[in-house]
Amino acid sequence: MLDTLSELFSTLGASANAISAMLPEMGTAVGQTLTMLGIGLSAAVLIGGPLGIVLFLVADGQSLQNRPAALVLGWMVNTVRSFPFIILLVALVPLTRMIAGTSIGPLAAAVPLSFAAIPYFARMVEQNLREVPRGVIEAAHAMGASELQIVLRVLLVEARSGLVLALTVLAISFLSYSAVAGVVGGGGIGDLAIRYGYYRFETDIMVATVAILILMVQLIQFTGNRIARRIDKR
Repeated sequence: MLDTLSELFSTLGASANAISAMLPEMGTAVGQTLTMLGIGLSAAVLIGGPLGIVLFLVADGQSLQNRPAALVLGWMVNTVRSFPFIILLVALVPLTRMIAGTSIGPLAAAVPLSFAAIPYFARMVEQNLREVPRGVIEAAHAMGASELQIVLRVLLVEARSGLVLALTVLAISFLSYSAVAGVVGGGGIGDLAIRYGYYRFETDIMVATVAILILMVQLIQFTGNRIARRIDKR
């Protein structure tokens, strides 16, 4: 019994030492993951957000109804979304080299992440805007509000809580995508888990990376929920 306990404590001590020695590299990996996630989410908000608004406005029954435009934009969004991320990652290698100057590293991995995030968030924005009561939009039209005013002061204000939750879901989903990007040379937590936890069979490092991802997901979800509750005035 004493020998078993001694062996257990010895193993735990070795694991703690291994994780302690890896802390600087883990910190770098977390920074790389946050870089990829930050660039992808920024592209989603800056490009996917307006795209989602346009998708809503040109849909049937809306103020700027335009069926050809809706069909073309919808087809483009659905086409990008139909690619599994790992295939999109490989397919965009030439474009990634043009934009980032390389096909490896967190900045390079952020390119396909951005391409995947833009249509994903656009659809989420469109769906949230559809939940805005039709009467509120019609009342704004009746008072003579322009389309820009309706978008900025009615649609986005009414849907802001849902949009924050949509961005939260996007962030959590693309946190896992960033780990996939790391497997093929993007760096970050996924790269660390594969190099040490899989190739070198260092289970303690794998467990540590999983714990970091769980912590990040919990923080993102908690923060998103708090912000959504605070700005929801309904």
